[in-house]
Amino acid sequence: MKDETYYEGLDKRTKEYKEWVASREEAIASESTGLGDTIEKITTATGIKKAVKFLAGEDCGCTERKQTLNKKFPYKKVECLTEDEYNYLVEQMKRPTNVVSQTIQLKMLKIYNRVFNDKKQPTSCGSCFRSTYNALKQLIDEYNQ
Repeated sequence: MKDETYYEGLDKRTKEYKEWVASREEAIASESTGLGDTIEKITTATGIKKAVKFLAGEDCGCTERKQTLNKKFPYKKVECLTEDEYNYLVEQMKRPTNVVSQTIQLKMLKIYNRVFNDKKQPTSCGSCFRSTYNALKQLIDEYNQ
């Protein structure tokens, strides 16, 4: 089976390479960013979208609904850690985890919210912060594999 390394090693002028690049771009463009995109894919595949356009006309409001649903129910895309964030988390996670100071918690929360595209707020509840800590720990473990 041909993997990404195979295609990256091809001459960029070949037809095979150009087809591979086109298929990757198509896959990226077709990724759902939220619930609206997924519903559109389902209604297109089942023929519902075509029937609605036939009955309601071209401007049936589908595009606006899709955009609204994508904004209200976005899929979370994990961003990469910066080198400074990675180093900070590695240093903090070497320490015992029974108590995390407020300063460290705020820094970890800032990293978590950026990386996981979330809006978690600081908390004084240790068990509530534990899920944030564990998600960051799992991310660091994945980087180290």
